[in-house]
Amino acid sequence: MAQRDLKYTRNIGIAAHIDAGKTTTTERILYYTGVSHKIGEVHDGAATMDWMEQEQERGITITSAATTCTWKFPMENAQPLPETKDYNFNIIDTPGHVDFTVEVNRSLRVLDGLVFLFSAVDGVEPQSETNWRLADNYKVPRIGFVNKMDRQGSNFMAVCQQVKDMLGSNAVPIVMNIGDEADFKGIVDLVKNRAIV
Repeated sequence: MAQRDLKYTRNIGIAAHIDAGKTTTTERILYYTGVSHKIGEVHDGAATMDWMEQEQERGITITSAATTCTWKFPMENAQPLPETKDYNFNIIDTPGHVDFTVEVNRSLRVLDGLVFLFSAVDGVEPQSETNWRLADNYKVPRIGFVNKMDRQGSNFMAVCQQVKDMLGSNAVPIVMNIGDEADFKGIVDLVKNRAIV
């Protein structure tokens, strides 16, 4: 078996308040990295990450679950470049319910980074604040991801402001939405200055 260079391996957690879309987002990551060939849906009880029977029945994550995937980077027009490397990610999908906070705390100890999901409709919620403080305690670097942009009542900039005001973070958007709610069409990548629709 070939050995992997650990400088290309990262432990990345997914955290948020319950129902922000952590497991659904993880399922998409698995699909787009080629780990799974169909997208498992939480509401169907078919999510790969919700492996316990109780999780499938309730549609919530109870225990942290880990999986792995490989992302090729950099790419240009979906084609590898001479400098393209395989980056290996161990993804830890954490629970968002307050009753299972200990699972988040346990996971944070091994993370290199954390993707923090926020609902574009609900913004920063109580368990978001709790999990954020826990990540502060372990000094885990974070990137925010605003989910559910196509939902009625979504407001990207309001969520960014809540992250600043409620979590004390200097949230700097690296993308902007194109449209809101039912008119959501895609994003503008502010780093590369291009639209992705």
